[in-house]
Amino acid sequence: MLKRTPLHSAHVSLGARMVEFAGWEMPVQYSGPIPEHMAVRRAAGLFDVSHMGEIEIRGSGALSLVQRVTTNDASRLQDNQVQYSTMTNEDGGVIDDLLVYRITHDHFLLVVNAGGADQDYQWIKRLEAEDQEVHNVSAALALLALQGRLAERILQQLTDHMLDHIPYYWSQRVHVDGVDCRVSRTGYTGEDGFEIMCKSEHALHVWNRLLITGRDYELIPCGLAARNTLRLEAGFRLYGNDMDQTTTPLEAGLGWVVKLDKGEFIGRDALQKQKESGLKRKLVGFEVLDKAPARDGYAILAGGAEVGQVASGSPAPFLKKNIGLAYLPIGYSKVGTEIAVSIRGREVPAMVVATPFYQRSRTS
Repeated sequence: MLKRTPLHSAHVSLGARMVEFAGWEMPVQYSGPIPEHMAVRRAAGLFDVSHMGEIEIRGSGALSLVQRVTTNDASRLQDNQVQYSTMTNEDGGVIDDLLVYRITHDHFLLVVNAGGADQDYQWIKRLEAEDQEVHNVSAALALLALQGRLAERILQQLTDHMLDHIPYYWSQRVHVDGVDCRVSRTGYTGEDGFEIMCKSEHALHVWNRLLITGRDYELIPCGLAARNTLRLEAGFRLYGNDMDQTTTPLEAGLGWVVKLDKGEFIGRDALQKQKESGLKRKLVGFEVLDKAPARDGYAILAGGAEVGQVASGSPAPFLKKNIGLAYLPIGYSKVGTEIAVSIRGREVPAMVVATPFYQRSRTS
């Protein structure tokens, strides 16, 4: 039986099209993927991301455990700061990508992907020591993502907390219309915005208040389809498509979250060896030079031979292009390299391009 978020009834009442995703019944769209995508780029959109998992690590040894299971350096974090990281296996393969919240020096919260939340918890729990407590608190929490250039104006109507005092990748405890929440300035769309975490029983109230307050700002509810095209335009990776346990964060272009000098962590030796020997392949962005979109799994060709497959591919509604991500041999990974995508038996020309495909103006 599929899991449901605390907002399932709200999605149904709003006419959302519901689909299975990572074991959850989730809204894929409301008004449609393109209008929802454009709403986030031009104004604001509201997403239910309560399917994501939350793992709490407490105790005097909490930092030590976070350091052991993640590749980034959590010792650099200050209270209320957030960090993007990956968890790797002994071979350096990506178990998951995640956000690390430092609440206090002895309290961390990991936000992980929905499909691997239980496995991630077990992976960390097996390493628990006497001065560490690991808890899967996913069921107790809901998570909403308010994204878009008008997100701050909308949320500010519901709190006395000065939201402009929350920098990018920081969080604060904030009362949203009287509900105690943890609000972080993070997101998965390439726009400014916030992720709002609260107890599950308060999720419907916060969701409804945001939608009502946001009407004057053209806020609309958004589903998984728009979330996917938005993140792809912004060059963000999707676990299961753009990385998994057969790929390393170095190959995925996430070397900046691999801190080999921080000390021992699971997968460090393998990643150190790969860095020293050099990558044989890497994840690159490409643009299709045709009206035909490249879809996940399509073959990438060079000189008529298959050299890779599309990891993520779709039309980019805001950019009005067809784009994608693919693992290619190093020899074909340079920006400007001409490749082709096999689309319905036709070799469609494409080109390796720099990512992110879209980057918002910081003045907007």
